[in-house]
Amino acid sequence: MHEYKVGIIGATGMVGQRFVTLLANHPWFRLTVLAASPRSAGKRYEEAVAGRWAMDVPIPEVAKDMVLLSAQDDVETIASQVDFVFSAVDMSKDAIQALEEEYARHECPVVSNNSAHRWTPDVPMVIPEVNPQHLEVIPAQKQRLGTQRGFIAVKSNCSIQSYVPALTPLLGYGIEKILVCTYQAISGAGKTFETWPEMVDNLIPYIGGEEEKSEQEPLKVWGRVENGVIVNADAPAITAQCLRVPVSNGHTAAVFVTFKNKPTEEQMKEAWRTYQGRAQALKLPTAPQQFLHYFEEPDRPQAKLDRELEGGMAVSVGRLRPDTQYDYKFVSLSHNTLRGAAGGAVLLAELLCAEGYIEPVR
Repeated sequence: MHEYKVGIIGATGMVGQRFVTLLANHPWFRLTVLAASPRSAGKRYEEAVAGRWAMDVPIPEVAKDMVLLSAQDDVETIASQVDFVFSAVDMSKDAIQALEEEYARHECPVVSNNSAHRWTPDVPMVIPEVNPQHLEVIPAQKQRLGTQRGFIAVKSNCSIQSYVPALTPLLGYGIEKILVCTYQAISGAGKTFETWPEMVDNLIPYIGGEEEKSEQEPLKVWGRVENGVIVNADAPAITAQCLRVPVSNGHTAAVFVTFKNKPTEEQMKEAWRTYQGRAQALKLPTAPQQFLHYFEEPDRPQAKLDRELEGGMAVSVGRLRPDTQYDYKFVSLSHNTLRGAAGGAVLLAELLCAEGYIEPVR
């Protein structure tokens, strides 16, 4: 595989920091440019994140002395130095949309952690093991943008990656309706217990916009490419409730599901055990060897015990049992800043490179 020069725009926030740690020793990607807000431009990375480094590992040596550029003011400079960028900028939705399109129009592919372009019809929103075929929409997006190699691809919301992967192998049984309650870690809000002491011994039954995302984004992920756009699936019906809980990392979902053709419990477990996606077939560097892990123990999965499974890129499932209102219920878990955020975006970038959508040119 080629070596790719990579930039991170929005490198000082929590997701940007996670990108830095994941790229420091990546076998394909060489961290080349770090960029953040104009107020951080010109600072060494170590200086810019001083007092707010939120990772549980030290700042990688490769990043410490890198001088930050401005993600907004230095687009042309950044685009000229890298093969693609990861986007983790913290701006308004309109501003993010405009900035990411500006990079794409400068012929710099963008792999985004942001939600701004998730509902742009010709922007693929991809979980590599679930809907890699959505990358087929990229040529139509390039035609709209008037680019040769510039485009935008996004990952989905972190919370849906705790349960959509577990439901995907079961779609063949005709899922009719889903009820899901998510219990989401504070790192999903870019916080730690040190910066958000109000969350200690607390639970907040509201996360702005999260329930709408949890109900709607799976329908795009399970949709189809048609006439240069992604057409959402029209089923199943999904209702969601999302709570913030005092957990550092790891989003847990309690899932209730009804089928048109009800499988047995053993059929469901076998579907989880044997499910392999495109990421596993290609043996991508960040891909878990086993995407879905089922635990027979009645008290698993647990965030503290299981969120780091396979480098935080696997999804854990457990507590499958019949339900009185739905056919079945189960619990699933994913690491929200690894599988759900930066790690999922790195895996998406690996898929884009392996499938030839991003070529090294510099």
